[in-house]
Amino acid sequence: MFSIHELTDKQLINRIALLHKKAFPRFFLTQLGVPFLKTLYLGFFEDDESGIFIAEEDGELKGFLAYSMNYPRFFKQLIKKHVVRFAFCSLKAAVLHPSFIKRILGAFGKSDSVVKEERYVELASICVDPECGDRGIGTALIDRLKSFVDFNEYSYISLETDAENNEAANRFYQKNGFVLSRSYKTKEGRLMNEYTYKPGERI
Repeated sequence: MFSIHELTDKQLINRIALLHKKAFPRFFLTQLGVPFLKTLYLGFFEDDESGIFIAEEDGELKGFLAYSMNYPRFFKQLIKKHVVRFAFCSLKAAVLHPSFIKRILGAFGKSDSVVKEERYVELASICVDPECGDRGIGTALIDRLKSFVDFNEYSYISLETDAENNEAANRFYQKNGFVLSRSYKTKEGRLMNEYTYKPGERI
């Protein structure tokens, strides 16, 4: 049986990055490379208002969820602290895939696009080992985040996911109580769905 707990061991960041690569081999962030992913998830681990929940079974990593309670500030601090490492990873990816340049710049400008009036918690990334099948690990990770958030202090949990060719993920979030708040297109023309979760809110 798997267990859910907060990440406290920095050494597991490499395993988290490798699991992300295994689960999402075609995703944009994966194409930026494992060093990029390690730096990104290290940022969640190091940030005082962010964190990572992990699912383990017999000492093996089966899934994880990264969150931030101050997403705009998180991105600014992440880039400021690891600018050299991000620049190196991004440059390499841009040389191999020139079309990535716009998306890289868009990712680094994320801090300005996620500013909202309310205080909220961002579910930034969730990943389950594809070999685990439908064992409820993803739902257990989300339930752990829900129980962690003080909804007297934060208005809701927010997340974004692709709207097109992503039916399974959209159904998963809806099944777990997330309500579609808006759909929009990025500057690159990517259609996105934004979901929010509030206790007691129904689809």
